[in-house]
Amino acid sequence: MVRMTLATPVLHTARLRLRPFTGADTDPLFALHSSVYVLRYWDSPPWTERSRAERFIAVCQKMADEGSGARMAIDRASDGAFVGWIGLTGWNPDYRSATLGYVLDDAVWGQGYATEAAQAVLQWAFDTLDLNRVQAETDTRNAASARVLEKVGFLREGTLREDCVVNGEVSDSWVFGLLRREWRPSTASVPDR
Repeated sequence: MVRMTLATPVLHTARLRLRPFTGADTDPLFALHSSVYVLRYWDSPPWTERSRAERFIAVCQKMADEGSGARMAIDRASDGAFVGWIGLTGWNPDYRSATLGYVLDDAVWGQGYATEAAQAVLQWAFDTLDLNRVQAETDTRNAASARVLEKVGFLREGTLREDCVVNGEVSDSWVFGLLRREWRPSTASVPDR
């Protein structure tokens, strides 16, 4: 498989701006990933060191350079506040597939931002990357994340039994898939050109 650079896009929706990470995102990213509440269904424990945020941002750039994925910071358009991140990882141009993931601050939960951001990223993925399949996983206890995935067209395909152990707690994950032929694009997101 030949890898190529995957430029992280800037995408706009009605209420959000998705953009590449910068060093200025270190503190808000650390605050997000150090929250026990926000990460209670995540597959790794909350961060305890600010350097984790610095490494995360460096990995985002490395993923783009290697062509293996793109992670974007999510800013609220009205005030520029960092509210989370979303990304595609494991991009495989031969199989035309990738995996969607996201984390949003609990202060904005229930406002439709995750759905809006996911629609924008999926539009970019199917149009620009010519993907055929996008996969996502969520802890079976995370009903809100499952609803987001279903709202944007994903179908629940199965359960990974006891696939995560975080802080000694065993959990199951649901696997979701979205195929190009099932994708129903939204007109709410427009990529910068």
